[in-house]
Amino acid sequence: MANSSNNASKKSDAMNRFKMECASEVGVSLKNGYNGDLTSRENGSVGGQMTKKLVEASMNQMAGK
Repeated sequence: MANSSNNASKKSDAMNRFKMECASEVGVSLKNGYNGDLTSRENGSVGGQMTKKLVEASMNQMAGK
């Protein structure tokens, strides 16, 4: 059971790093913890960038790149 919890923690950490990377790319200043001071547009641009990169990675993988 501890291994499952450890894997979930690693996945969560990786997703947070990915989110921070995407936020930086679109010029949104995210911080660890509460980010309720950001606008919907700022949050949406981070989510959009994450989706764009995930789709791009999947397309490249399917194309064998």
